[in-house]
Amino acid sequence: MEKQTILQGFEWYLPADGTHWKTLAEKAEELRHFGINAIWMPPAYKGSEGANDVGYGTYDLYDLGEFDQKGSVKTKYGTKDEYLSSIAALKKAGLKIYADIVFDHFMGADETEIVSAVSYHFDDRTKPTSGEEEIEAWTKFTFPGRQGKYNEYQWTWKNFSGVDYDAREKDHAIFNFADKGWEPKVDDENGNFDYLMGCNLDMENPETIEQLDKWGKWYQELTGVDGYRLDAVKHIRFDLFVDWILHRREEKDSDLFVVGEYWSDELEKLQEYLDSSGNLISLFDVPLHFNLFQAASTMGNFDMRQIFAGTLIETRPDWAVTFVDNHDTQQGQSLESWVEGWFKLQAYSLILLRNEGTPVIFWGDLYGTENAEAVGDGLNALIKLREELVFGSQADYFDDPDVIGWTCTGDFDQKDSGMAVIMTNAGGGEKEMTISAIHEGETFVDLLGNNEAKITLDENGQGTFTVNDGQVSVYVNEKMAQKIRG
Repeated sequence: MEKQTILQGFEWYLPADGTHWKTLAEKAEELRHFGINAIWMPPAYKGSEGANDVGYGTYDLYDLGEFDQKGSVKTKYGTKDEYLSSIAALKKAGLKIYADIVFDHFMGADETEIVSAVSYHFDDRTKPTSGEEEIEAWTKFTFPGRQGKYNEYQWTWKNFSGVDYDAREKDHAIFNFADKGWEPKVDDENGNFDYLMGCNLDMENPETIEQLDKWGKWYQELTGVDGYRLDAVKHIRFDLFVDWILHRREEKDSDLFVVGEYWSDELEKLQEYLDSSGNLISLFDVPLHFNLFQAASTMGNFDMRQIFAGTLIETRPDWAVTFVDNHDTQQGQSLESWVEGWFKLQAYSLILLRNEGTPVIFWGDLYGTENAEAVGDGLNALIKLREELVFGSQADYFDDPDVIGWTCTGDFDQKDSGMAVIMTNAGGGEKEMTISAIHEGETFVDLLGNNEAKITLDENGQGTFTVNDGQVSVYVNEKMAQKIRG
């Protein structure tokens, strides 16, 4: 079975010039050559900020860059036709397409409505701060630029459970409509984290569910995507997506890869979500991201033996989608927790060169951002090695607080297989590790070029592998190294 290597195909600060769909199409063959076989594309529909919206301020799900709404026809990334052409080019190159779906909220309503509401504490949504009172809420979505094409439904306050602004009094508060209350089956941060932003979708309203399902059918038939990345699932009723995903699978007549963004470093909460969502949805391994962040930013004081402690990789590896950084963790964002550059290759080795988990590479690490340089040739080598090498069985040598390593036996039928990885977040060192006796007498070298040692394995397939201060070395058969380096 082919190992998945997913690229997050965007970063937050991409220029708002409407060219990104074209860029992805142009890079399709290059990405596949790198060893990437799937891509998570950004939200494709019109956001409340029009051509400047990254895609998470959902305005009109049916406007994929086709209608003059919110000041532009294009989205930040281009037009509908360019989007579909980009998907076609990426698929032709052999990549699977995963679409970003934002079902938590709508923003940028076309009209206001008078609604009965109760306000709540920002920090404790279980405590009201007012009685029931009328507010003027921006909750009516008529989509005048689209004029009913594809779907004539207009969204009103009845489709939502709350907003954070009363236009009549110009009052910022968290308002819950009428006697709806908040959905109980969500994350318990702030008492109840049903409300995040904008017009919060009411998932107890049958019309809301029906419309989201109708859109899903339309969108999947139009785009032919192979899976989904689900935004902000901790704020949405935990079992909401079960029927939605099952319907998409039936329509496509195949399995779908689905990953949810549940932003929490509390492992128990992630496990609860996996159980509540019927094991149909994988989750980003946020606890692992924070372990990588800590290892990179604590001046060598992080105990590397604990790098996988308290993570999905440790407890639910088949549902763990691993990442180093993403558009939310990059500099200047609300969840900023950027893994420092010196530790990037260690971090990517930990997610790319192991059997567990499904790794995601961040666009900014592959191509750079306005605030950070690309990781460079080392990352490209790791991606290619993941594609080329049969890992085989895996043995861990996590027996030192600074220097850890692991080996993969490779495969008897793959002549130049086998691998040993050794890394440190502090001083360098060496480690005696066994790859496999099937590689007796073979010479292994550091694919990354961080260490010049040539290790000849003994009759048991064992060798002593070295690593320099603050680095990682990936030892592979000399011929494999030549193949990867080109």
